[in-house]
Amino acid sequence: MQPSSAPFRSLARGPRLSAAVAVCVMALLTVLLETAPTWSAPAAAAPLVSSASGRCLDVKGNVDTPGTTLDIWDCNGQVNQGFEFTSAGELKAMGGTRCVDTYDDRTAPGAPAVIRACDGRATQTWRQNSDGSVTGTRSGLCLDVNGAGTANGTAVILWTCNGQSNQEWSTSTPPPTPSGSGPCDIYAAGGTPCVAAHSTVRALYGSYRGALYQVRRSSDNATRDIAVLAPGGFADAAAQDAFCAGTSCVITVVRDQSGRGNDLWYQGSAQVPGSNQSSPAKATSESLTAGGTKAYSLYINPGNSYWRDGHLTGVPTGAAPEGAYMVTSGTHVNSGCCFDYGNSETTRKADAAGAMDAINFGTQCWFGGCAGRGPWVQADLEWGLYPGGSQSWNGNQRAFTSKFVTAMLKNNGTSRFALKGGNAQSGGLTTLWDGGLPGGYSPMKKQGAIVLGSGGDCCKPGGGANLSAGTFYEGAIVAGYPSDATDNAVQANITAAGYR
Repeated sequence: MQPSSAPFRSLARGPRLSAAVAVCVMALLTVLLETAPTWSAPAAAAPLVSSASGRCLDVKGNVDTPGTTLDIWDCNGQVNQGFEFTSAGELKAMGGTRCVDTYDDRTAPGAPAVIRACDGRATQTWRQNSDGSVTGTRSGLCLDVNGAGTANGTAVILWTCNGQSNQEWSTSTPPPTPSGSGPCDIYAAGGTPCVAAHSTVRALYGSYRGALYQVRRSSDNATRDIAVLAPGGFADAAAQDAFCAGTSCVITVVRDQSGRGNDLWYQGSAQVPGSNQSSPAKATSESLTAGGTKAYSLYINPGNSYWRDGHLTGVPTGAAPEGAYMVTSGTHVNSGCCFDYGNSETTRKADAAGAMDAINFGTQCWFGGCAGRGPWVQADLEWGLYPGGSQSWNGNQRAFTSKFVTAMLKNNGTSRFALKGGNAQSGGLTTLWDGGLPGGYSPMKKQGAIVLGSGGDCCKPGGGANLSAGTFYEGAIVAGYPSDATDNAVQANITAAGYR
């Protein structure tokens, strides 16, 4: 609306101003009115990026429940990472339906930052400062990444303003995650390429755009491959949900992403003839979140097992060096034989010491000397699960009980093998063993099949028991002996995947 000209007409008629002066004054005031600063409408919701970590302010778990805390997480563009400063000083979240608040009206450092229904209370007003900090007007405290942490899931609290980078927030949209950064890209860059790559959760190559696994529904025995949402991305769990709606589904095969055809079919299928002790795992036993999207695990219970004869398609045999990793669970385990992933016998018999080279994870301790109550990362080398280089106590062994666990094994085939483990959500790897092979295992006698969810002598008439429980999210087998730097880079890639 334009200002009325009446005041200027009145001013022009005043005895002290000539008509010319009045015209000049009117022109000057018009310019000032047109150039004066104005309040703009609140900006659309945008990410607040922590300067210390490059991760986004995040409503934990992507829920709008009042009292839900804030943390930092890899920027993913979801609604729980969009925030909006309003002209009333509110910091709105979850599409404008919630306001950032101080938990329980606390004003002391350390109070959690939470979301609540917007009601105008003083603890819901904030000031965005020129240095990037965000200050609560009631408490005078700054939004702070707890302990100056940078890992996914680190809590955001209120703390005394100190000018550090963990209290600086940028509204600039973060750059997209670069492609070509999957675990198998990292292994290839280190000179140890993947010869088999499996996951029900995500692509293990930055360019992979194909199927991750196949489900079969009980209503009509129809099957469907579940692919990634985008090249290098995460599983299209919605496609599985739609296909399996109103009925039950099982996972019949986990596809090989390496291009070598090393798909893992359940033992008991027509693709694994002569197997009769195994059935496919249920497809919906466990859902999770990774990369901010829903996914399903391969949730193995006793009687489930998968296998592939890969000795003609690049899987190392004999004494050739080899590495492997998997992401598994420290909470779904048992002491049954044997939750393995890795190199196994093509005969599906316990042929000889060294005929296997597989990661084992569970609470089974064959020889004693395993620290604590497990579960442990061990090596199934056939005729023994080894926590180290012998059947005796290994002082570096430890249990891994976190929800998501990284387990690694590498073996040069003649003199040395290493075991490593870590939390798949944060942190680095712990070296559990890096030394000589057990007596009688040099040289190795690998046959080049791949097993998942059982021991190597499963699952044919007269074969070994199939009694293990475990969860498989992702894993790969590589040709060659990976460097420690490669191991660390793969672990960093796993923790950045955002398993929740």
